[in-house]
Amino acid sequence: MYVGFIGELYLRALKALIIPLIVSSIISAIGNIDLSLSTKIGLRAILFYISTTICAVFVGIVLVISIHPGRVSDEKCEKVGSSKDVYTPDLLMDLLRNLFPPNLFQAAFETYKTMITPPDLKLEENQYLIEKYNISKGKLLPKYEWPISSEYVHSLNIIGLLVFAAALGVALAKLEEKGKPLLNVFVSLSDASMVITSWLIWISPIGILSLVASMMIKMDDFSIMLGQLGMYFLTVIIGLSIQGFLILPALYAIIVYKLPFRFMANMGQAIITAFATSTSSGTLPVTMSCLEERNGIDSRITRFVLPIGATINMDGTALYEAVAAIFIAQVRGISLSIGEIIAVSITATMASIGAAGIPQAGLVTMVMVLDVVGLPAEDVTLIIAVDW
Repeated sequence: MYVGFIGELYLRALKALIIPLIVSSIISAIGNIDLSLSTKIGLRAILFYISTTICAVFVGIVLVISIHPGRVSDEKCEKVGSSKDVYTPDLLMDLLRNLFPPNLFQAAFETYKTMITPPDLKLEENQYLIEKYNISKGKLLPKYEWPISSEYVHSLNIIGLLVFAAALGVALAKLEEKGKPLLNVFVSLSDASMVITSWLIWISPIGILSLVASMMIKMDDFSIMLGQLGMYFLTVIIGLSIQGFLILPALYAIIVYKLPFRFMANMGQAIITAFATSTSSGTLPVTMSCLEERNGIDSRITRFVLPIGATINMDGTALYEAVAAIFIAQVRGISLSIGEIIAVSITATMASIGAAGIPQAGLVTMVMVLDVVGLPAEDVTLIIAVDW
């Protein structure tokens, strides 16, 4: 805790910039670009994001089937921590619900979530369920019979704020001269946020050092990565390396007709910050700064495309979830059919879009991927030990 204190302060400062930066950037970018052009840029960006995510899932599936890490492990994997009961349709519906937050101020710190809880079969009013499903001792009721409720959990609803910011940006662009005064406010807020970001970049080496050191100290047993989950860990790392250092740079070279090395070197600070903080949303201010100041990208493009990308374009999460689901099936000795593997790939893509850009958000949506192939939610605990 003491080692990571400076890193914690750095991360808190970055997170404080997320809302003003994302909202003002989207509004100012859309408001300042011709609507037909912003639609064209937006569609291209989303098409690119979906394509790279599908590619990442494909790489992960090919690797996990080829390497077969679930069979190679000599020791039995141990469960760590706990899992939450969720239902796949609820997760998908919650994603759509959160697109339209009823209260914008609430969306800045809370996200809507559907809750299902197993009924107490000891209560007299639930005795009919025991008879209906012939439930013996220790057996659980089917999930679709569990009582449904909802709650707001402490988590930034970034996707809801994005939708509102995009709608407001379009409205201000349509108002033209009438919308200029308000648009100028958001342009100034966006620029001021970038100035604060440039200040934070000066202390980033100390903050990153502190965060990484504390994470290393926090690990109870480094041998877990080399033993029980060694091959799984290696499969994920190889997949991420192929996606990050081969496929994406190759796409850059094909589309831009330039070698990607200088561009990647200029993005070094953002890449290191993402590694240390485990949050794409928190890294957003640094990413914008690197693109605009070091790579010379037009601010109207970066401030429109990046906030959307930080929310829906999570290649790493998609690859990780596809590998994890098939790995868990291998550990369980379950052979997946071609249809089930395709189902995993589609669900992992959707789950990565729905995952929040915060540490360990993928563990929640991972349950959805497991549910598709009939694996229990508690199997997520098999991989928690090496999640970070």
